[in-house]
Amino acid sequence: MKKQAWKCLSGSSLKVMAMLTMLIDHLGCYLLNDIPSMNVPLFDLWGISPTIYSLCRTIGRTAFPLYAFLLVEGFTHTRDKRKYGLNLFIFALVSEIPWNLVHSGTWLHPTQNVFFTLFLGFCGLYMLEHLKSRPLILVAGITSLLAFAWIFRADYDFIGIGVILCLYLLREHSILRLGIGVTLLRAGWRATPAFVLMEFYNGKRGFIQGRAGKYICYAFYPFHLVILWILKYHVLH
Repeated sequence: MKKQAWKCLSGSSLKVMAMLTMLIDHLGCYLLNDIPSMNVPLFDLWGISPTIYSLCRTIGRTAFPLYAFLLVEGFTHTRDKRKYGLNLFIFALVSEIPWNLVHSGTWLHPTQNVFFTLFLGFCGLYMLEHLKSRPLILVAGITSLLAFAWIFRADYDFIGIGVILCLYLLREHSILRLGIGVTLLRAGWRATPAFVLMEFYNGKRGFIQGRAGKYICYAFYPFHLVILWILKYHVLH
């Protein structure tokens, strides 16, 4: 089969894009929203008046679908699914205090960080793979995950789980994946770039190799939240 030259993005490239768009989003969400000049319209064109803050949040809508896609790819190709799930759960716990601090400046906050969403999505994928022959139990298990994500207010709640399951079930149907994924996400059309980038994925791991690279990518999430917390509550105030 002839290689498709336009499939030029590795998993590492998508990870970097996911981290960068998440960072831009969080800069807007946690820092720029409190700065009046960042909320002044840059221009007005046909009723559209973007601000630096709104542009950051729009760019940020690319991050979660990419992370969900990478989760599906990781789940599909990992040799040790249980260890993969355990890593997600551990970093969900590690990230919870930074998440709480950046949101409220305190140790407690009613919502849960996105690693919990990814972990619950992983549990859903595990169920899809191992409970195919037991549909009633599968439906009950998936429903429980969705309810858990909603009740405990995981980031992106049950919608995030739905997007992860959608990306897994429709991984061979890109148009359906785009349509259903964008429909599920509250971001709507702003999430479209993420699904377009998925089409350029070449199936290769890329330049992020080994345990160190993997855990640096994991650690980026809680680390950047700590930095944003310090800036928000101890530098800008």
